[in-house]
Amino acid sequence: MAARVEIEDQASITKLDDGEIFDPLSDDADSSTGSSSTDSMIPLGEGNPEHDVIRTCLLSGLGPISTDTTIVAVRKNSSERITTRAKYLAFRIFTEAMARKNGGDPNVKYGWYAGSKEEIQGIISYGFSSREVRKSENGDGSHGIGIHLVPSKCSLFAAGATEPDEEGLRHLLLCRLILGKPEVIISGSKQSSPSSVEFDSGVDNLQNPREYVIWSSTMNSYILPSYIVSFRSPRLRVISRGGFSARPSSPWVSFAALMSMLSKSMDPSRMNLIMRSYDDFRKRKIRRDQLVRKMREVAGDNLLAEIIKNQRDKNKVRV
Repeated sequence: MAARVEIEDQASITKLDDGEIFDPLSDDADSSTGSSSTDSMIPLGEGNPEHDVIRTCLLSGLGPISTDTTIVAVRKNSSERITTRAKYLAFRIFTEAMARKNGGDPNVKYGWYAGSKEEIQGIISYGFSSREVRKSENGDGSHGIGIHLVPSKCSLFAAGATEPDEEGLRHLLLCRLILGKPEVIISGSKQSSPSSVEFDSGVDNLQNPREYVIWSSTMNSYILPSYIVSFRSPRLRVISRGGFSARPSSPWVSFAALMSMLSKSMDPSRMNLIMRSYDDFRKRKIRRDQLVRKMREVAGDNLLAEIIKNQRDKNKVRV
């Protein structure tokens, strides 16, 4: 029965309505037993209905840079895993409960979550955590403290918050969301929960939202990580929540490449200190800013600046 649900899910995502992917939950999803497979992601090739509609959705939202953007891979979170299937079934239960609460409409949407390769892999494996919540708390202009996602039709704003990995690839996590009845959250708000039982989530604008906010109390109930899209986009520029800013004049280098270059310029004892922090960052034990602080403390700003400047011709553009 597990294979049957996969096929039904695949067929249901082939419709694109007003920029939103509509994917109703299968009525008989809970009749599937699932398997103990450890494969967490299923590659989807060109010609696969899910691959093609997600590709179209991403590129159509990128505007002028879509022509220079290459979709390298689309991978689906497999419901063959027992733990993932349990999350699917829980998501369905919460969807049905939200429908009853709000007059039959659970307001299920799709949204992009932007993060590093390591962060997204951690979310797929373990779900959202306090680290992602802290990231929104420390962000400028954040609309509340929670998990921030971008509507599927606004992929440019999500792509602008991605971080290239050591191969120059960027990664977006496409999630199914239960919004229920959202309320407007103003920019800079420190709100971290619904203002009343009437509301279930947050948005920056009710009529034309560019940001969805799922509160930490429901982040692993109302968000279902579904697909990872990996892509290259050399013309991608810095994007803030309010719009665009110019491409930065200072060069940038990925953490993985920076570690490799630092190891050639530092003694083993100091390098080990940085590598321990980098390992903690990859395991989501510390935040990005904490890793940067440790690198500056141990390596020094002069060495870091010299290494980064030497990467000006590496075509690694900060987003």
